[in-house]
Amino acid sequence: MSRSFLVIICFLFGLGTSMAQESEVLADNYYKRGEFKKALVIYQNLNKAKPYSYKYIYKLVETYQQLEQFDETENLLVQRLEKRRNPTLVVELGYNYQLKDSLNVANKLYEEAIAYIDEKPNYIYSIAKKFEDHSLLDQAVRIYNKAKILTPDKNFSIQLARIYGDQGNIEQMFSNYIDYIAYRPNYLNNIKRAVSDFISENSNNENNIFLRRLLLKKIQQQPSPYWYELLSWLYVQERAYYKSFIQEKALYKRNPESLDRIIELAVTALNDDDSETSKDIFNYILETTQDASTALTAHQYILEIDTKNASAKALKKIDEAYNTLFNEFGKSELTLALQLAYGQFLAFYLKDTDAATKFLRQSLKQNISEFQEAKVKLLLADILVLQEKFNEALIFYSQIQANLKNSTISQEARFKVAKTSYYKGDFDWAESQLKILKSSTSQLIANDALDLKLLISDNKYEDSTQTALKFYAKADLLVFQNKTDDAISLLDKILEEHKGESITDQTLYQQAKLFEQKKQYDKAEANYLEIIKDWKEDILADDAHYYLAELYNIHLAKPEDAKQLYEKIIFEFEDSIYYIDARKKFRVLRGDSIN
Repeated sequence: MSRSFLVIICFLFGLGTSMAQESEVLADNYYKRGEFKKALVIYQNLNKAKPYSYKYIYKLVETYQQLEQFDETENLLVQRLEKRRNPTLVVELGYNYQLKDSLNVANKLYEEAIAYIDEKPNYIYSIAKKFEDHSLLDQAVRIYNKAKILTPDKNFSIQLARIYGDQGNIEQMFSNYIDYIAYRPNYLNNIKRAVSDFISENSNNENNIFLRRLLLKKIQQQPSPYWYELLSWLYVQERAYYKSFIQEKALYKRNPESLDRIIELAVTALNDDDSETSKDIFNYILETTQDASTALTAHQYILEIDTKNASAKALKKIDEAYNTLFNEFGKSELTLALQLAYGQFLAFYLKDTDAATKFLRQSLKQNISEFQEAKVKLLLADILVLQEKFNEALIFYSQIQANLKNSTISQEARFKVAKTSYYKGDFDWAESQLKILKSSTSQLIANDALDLKLLISDNKYEDSTQTALKFYAKADLLVFQNKTDDAISLLDKILEEHKGESITDQTLYQQAKLFEQKKQYDKAEANYLEIIKDWKEDILADDAHYYLAELYNIHLAKPEDAKQLYEKIIFEFEDSIYYIDARKKFRVLRGDSIN
């Protein structure tokens, strides 16, 4: 140890107790850096300055043990315990003997500390915490179980649940979390977060079965709302939305105040492509609600579900259904969301852009707010893009930006300005708008902006005419126009005429996603495999691995192939956004208990 270091320490302590805090910070920094001898000198001086402070005793113990000076630790603790038999120091002394492999002595001291709470139960938390600090979890469990008897007015279930989770005793962990919910129902959402790491989408997973059995038993014994809610939540994690719906109906019948939870479930099911269950739920909402706004929401979602993959004959009936609703509810601020949905339906599904534009211009004449007006203009502009009237669309988007500066809808309009400029081949202007949006308050817009900017910047210098990028932008526009087959054909042209250029992997990826939409899974598989083979060092490599794994796992019934790809993401793409999901799905396919 250097002489200059000792001079600094003497100087600091010579300044008096006002410098104690700075000395402690310095010691803590030395400790964190692994310079334990330097930390030890300071902690020894701090302990001399405050001999009755337990804080420095604990820091000295930790430092001595890092230096493997177990005899010095023992002497320090024995001397302090001679003054007062503090049970947490007894645990520390026991642990020090354990580090010296004197397990018999250690266990005697642990028993002494555990027995201490018989006389002084106010030490329950501090003694249990000290056991936990040293991963002596069995002893901590004994403390808390004993505490249940000694202090029946207190609840230690959440501490026990956490320890059982650390030990891998999942059934006991769930049981204690459930006990704590019964004690404090307002902690239900916290418990959901804690439990989520231990369950999976697989309803046959052992952990899922444990939790489900416990909840069904609780519902039979004591049908409190929070058991139905937690079981409903479990079914959502398993993507068993209809089963969740049954629990939500039971909850609603007990407390028919709000349908918000059931609406949220219907939307969740729809977003996860379970449109059948979603439609059943929205129909239940229609049968149940007395609120016009809620009924309109349900009607709108049902019509949007019916619109997907509808035949020409079915589209005509949907058109009639919209107009029946307008006859019943009118056209006003209340029905604006339905009006927007109908405008979208006319333009993108009936392909009647003139009728859509005329209808939406009438919506603009209603007594609506500035924000609602912006929503209508945003859709009108989208319809102009659909018609490839790009300059007129840009006027609408720009009006929204000017009228509602810094709002989310203004940022959305700016992104659409960039996207429209990209569609028409004005890549420089598009890129300038996208640079601004990288710091958007909306994470979704910021991410979309970054993706599009990277696409443009990575490919616009490939050749002076930017032919491949223009083809790709046109294919993107065709996708927007619901012309999927035309988009696939144009992407084929890029792959034929510009094979090997930097845009190839992006083209293969975009085409694979379109093949998936059309349920042409073998073609999507071929594209993903080509990216993995020829573009494994590029930015889309982890995307290709993940979505090919999903394809194998969900659609092509190749779980072993899926497992290998998930594993590859874990070991070769540690920074991927798919890493956590891939790890969880890999472990499910391997048959692990998730914890």
